[in-house]
Amino acid sequence: MSEPSIFTRILEGEIPAEILAETENVFAIRDIAPQAPVHLLIIPKTGAYRDVVELAASDPALLSEMIALANALAAEHADGDFRLVFNTGPGAGQTVFHVHAHVLAGGLDEGSLGG
Repeated sequence: MSEPSIFTRILEGEIPAEILAETENVFAIRDIAPQAPVHLLIIPKTGAYRDVVELAASDPALLSEMIALANALAAEHADGDFRLVFNTGPGAGQTVFHVHAHVLAGGLDEGSLGG
């Protein structure tokens, strides 16, 4: 059996973090290494899915719940405009293999991240 992800450990209170919002199935925290003025993580409480492709194929309702929470938090912490980024695989920058979404907001322009 594999070790629990950092997100599972946060949810279980083993690693401290401020949970900004929570539903029955999803929670949100601030990214510890922000890449934008607003950089939040939307995380399912289950660690069953490694990435967004697995999640979308297996539980589209959970994916929808993640997006709804991202939208609500962008309205609360920014002007409502946001980027939603899922890194899928190590070559795309995924370092934690417990699916999660990055909510990025706050004065971003088209070329502001990566390219």
